[in-house]
Amino acid sequence: MGTKIIPVITTRKSLSKKKRSLEILARLKRLYPDATCSLNYSTPVQLLVATILSAQCTDERVNKVTPALFGKFPDAQSLAIADLVELESLVRSTGFYRNKAKNIQAACRMIVTEFNSVVPNQMEQLLKLPGVARKTANVVLAHAYGINAGVTVDTHVKRLCQRLGLTEAKDPVRIEQDLMGLLPQSDWENWSIRLIYHGRAICKARSPVCVACELADLCPVANKPMVVG
Repeated sequence: MGTKIIPVITTRKSLSKKKRSLEILARLKRLYPDATCSLNYSTPVQLLVATILSAQCTDERVNKVTPALFGKFPDAQSLAIADLVELESLVRSTGFYRNKAKNIQAACRMIVTEFNSVVPNQMEQLLKLPGVARKTANVVLAHAYGINAGVTVDTHVKRLCQRLGLTEAKDPVRIEQDLMGLLPQSDWENWSIRLIYHGRAICKARSPVCVACELADLCPVANKPMVVG
């Protein structure tokens, strides 16, 4: 009697993190082919300011604030010497406006005095600017200078990567390191943008629409009850 061979069935959810991340990337590219930075800006300093304002605030709200802000203070020089009370008033609706206005002005003063009024294009220099952490620096480098220095990790990216089982880390810097090891460098920034689009449309914080999600077969928690803190 011959030996019976039992086929081993490998589900997509059981693929390695590397293979799943690449398949997720391919699908995100197909789902959101035209995804790009949602912030409106004309110059690197305007992108820097808009990104600082986007912390704990929607891009839509930031885009409503920046026309008046940049109309009055269009560059680093003007922002560096702006009246702080007026600056606070212009960015008030983005939340945490006092701290944001203070950081924007301090960053622009440093740009003027230490970087010849030009937003630096190196990570270590950007991180010296008040109010700038890796998330903001990654956005500026990628979209102002075309440099993929890292993976932008915002609340959407953090949530989706944890749900998709691509990282167990909670700290954004650790999550970024995990993702940099899984994805091609050329796709680091477009990965983040497309995940953000997917997080807004489908994989929402409190009510993910798993039945409509084209990543569900790759997601370890798809269609499972979720505890939202």
